[in-house]
Amino acid sequence: MNRDYYDILGVARGASADEIKKSYRKLAMKYHPDRNPGDPEAEASFKEAAEAYEVLCDAQKRKIYDTYGHEGLKNTGYSGPGTAEDIFSSFNDLFGDLFGFGGRSRRRNPNAPVPGDDLRYDMEISFMDAVHGTEREVDITKRETCWTCEGSGARPGHKPQTCPTCHGRGQVIRSQGFFQVSSTCPQCHGSGQVIADPCVDCNGQGLVNKTKKVSIKIPPGVDNGARMRLRGEGEGGRRGGHAGDLYVVIHVQPHEFFLREGQTIYLRYPVPMARAALGCEVEVPTVHGAAKLKIPAGTQGGERFTLRREGVPSLRGGGRGDMVVEVQVQTPTKLTKQQKELLKEFDAQYEEKHEEGFFSRLFHGHFSQGDKKQHAGDA
Repeated sequence: MNRDYYDILGVARGASADEIKKSYRKLAMKYHPDRNPGDPEAEASFKEAAEAYEVLCDAQKRKIYDTYGHEGLKNTGYSGPGTAEDIFSSFNDLFGDLFGFGGRSRRRNPNAPVPGDDLRYDMEISFMDAVHGTEREVDITKRETCWTCEGSGARPGHKPQTCPTCHGRGQVIRSQGFFQVSSTCPQCHGSGQVIADPCVDCNGQGLVNKTKKVSIKIPPGVDNGARMRLRGEGEGGRRGGHAGDLYVVIHVQPHEFFLREGQTIYLRYPVPMARAALGCEVEVPTVHGAAKLKIPAGTQGGERFTLRREGVPSLRGGGRGDMVVEVQVQTPTKLTKQQKELLKEFDAQYEEKHEEGFFSRLFHGHFSQGDKKQHAGDA
């Protein structure tokens, strides 16, 4: 008695095509004869799963099976997928995806254009060049299309010949059990052709090494790790194929004073203690030149002030970011006798007022009335 196809694949009757395919892939992987050599039970399970999949993946066969069962399929002349080799041939694309080989290789077009490979170039630029943009001219050594043979690899007046090993398929097929496994042809390396009379300039490669000067424009606002694409500046193609692209990866050197986050620039700026206390106007450096900044009286260390539109330009346009200046209050280390006396006098007046206010807030804010009495009793 034939088993139910849905039970074989372990799916519900309303399962989608993707669910059926996914389940079959798992079973095919599990019971594949190459993974279970000499195991007749595994081979039987493999064929059984393939039969179930062949029916349920076909909308017409599935409809007949759902309505009339196995007898309905027999009445249409269906007798199963046949041998394991027939199974492999029927589901060539699926098995190629699963195991990396196919049953019947498609013949390659030996004259098809071959595009060139892409290249990568790492470029280091300064912090300021990243902000303002720059232009560099660099030497790129790459393989370009050989103009003697126009990328064919053959001597002018001669043509490549069909590979005698793979007969132009680019792959060779070998038997493995009752399967046919294909792999890249070792003689033509997958091209399907061999060069009997190679071009003397490129030695049959279709490409020659050349060093070319390439101008690279770095736009203002580029950031570290940015990748720029220069179309057609990669390696040359063969047999009329287009050239690859050149990808330039930007590495920005850090700055001694400025720190960047996106479009915002950060700067720590030292201000003498007296000026921070009295207030002043200072001239601070920005990435675009000097700018004036007002420091209010009583400014504390760590306070930040923003200078609008003094940051990094946007790559997409729309203006610049801002610059944030963090004040670092400088305490003098070398004082004259007169300066010390003045500071002592200032400190005496400031300390008296400061301590009175501090203790008053601390006492009233953190101790209850009971705490006050207790402390008074302790005194």
